[in-house]
Amino acid sequence: MTGPPIVPPPSPEPSRAGAETAAPSEVRKFLLERGSSALSDRAFRWVMLISALSIFAIVALIAWELVARSQLTISKFGLQFFFKSAWDPVSGDFGALPFIYGTLASSLVALVIAVPLAIGLAIFLTEMCPKFLRGPLAFLTELLAAIPSVVYGLWAVFVLVPLLREHVNPLLMKTLGWTGFFAGPNYGIGILAAGVILAIMILPIISSLTREVMTAVPHMQREAVLALGATRWEMIRMGVLRNARIGIVGSIILGLGRALGETMAVTMVIGNRPEIVKSLLGLGYSMASVIANEFSEASDDLYLSALIEIGLALFIVTIIVNAIARLLVWAVTRGAPPRVA
Repeated sequence: MTGPPIVPPPSPEPSRAGAETAAPSEVRKFLLERGSSALSDRAFRWVMLISALSIFAIVALIAWELVARSQLTISKFGLQFFFKSAWDPVSGDFGALPFIYGTLASSLVALVIAVPLAIGLAIFLTEMCPKFLRGPLAFLTELLAAIPSVVYGLWAVFVLVPLLREHVNPLLMKTLGWTGFFAGPNYGIGILAAGVILAIMILPIISSLTREVMTAVPHMQREAVLALGATRWEMIRMGVLRNARIGIVGSIILGLGRALGETMAVTMVIGNRPEIVKSLLGLGYSMASVIANEFSEASDDLYLSALIEIGLALFIVTIIVNAIARLLVWAVTRGAPPRVA
């Protein structure tokens, strides 16, 4: 009786791991054969490094030029330049206080108007908006950030200023005139008009960043708060806004940085008068506006140096404000999971 035929064992096949480890060597061999080498890798790395360092070089050159060009005013007036109210190019007496006041006043008015609207818009888009409306509304909000500032200025001159002069300002003077913040001649243009147009311009910035920060809050926070019996408003307030508050503050500060440096739209509606007035209906002047208006008229070195020192102050303030905002936004979003489309 013969046994079953003996079948020889199959020849061993290369393992999957061996195939996977062989693939990189084949790719490397192909690259070497077609001329790729360590020299090209080093060249690419240096090109990328130079591109990154060029940003630092540009900022350093701007700061150096501003400091060098403003030495004449710095040596003559010192720190008193930022606390003097006089602005008399004829007699050579310069002070930046009216421009600092106009910049801060219009920017604060813009924040008071824009922050509630931007946060409300972000909450609606993130938590409550229907899907069919979310895309168009987000697109229109971001479209506001792409409109040139001169277009905002033209719209303010022909639409906003008459609206304020004929309807809004008389109502504010009648109801809140006793506070002193809404008193005086009703020109239409002034600090309030500049603040309103700035609020429209910074609204998409604050809203977009607030949406990103709120989206970074894990959904487990929302589910946990709802599981405890909270309403939708309580969930948004305790589960979302409380966790995103640092990033929201960062977005507000970033919007403030945009408002501080805005030029054309503010120049067209603020009134361009170097005065310090309590009333928001009064005329004012901003740091960016005085540079844009008077730089071409600077007839002597001291006048030009005073304008450049105002630019230096605006440059430093903008860098500090933007750095603080970026740090606050990063503090919230650094641990956020990747978003799923």
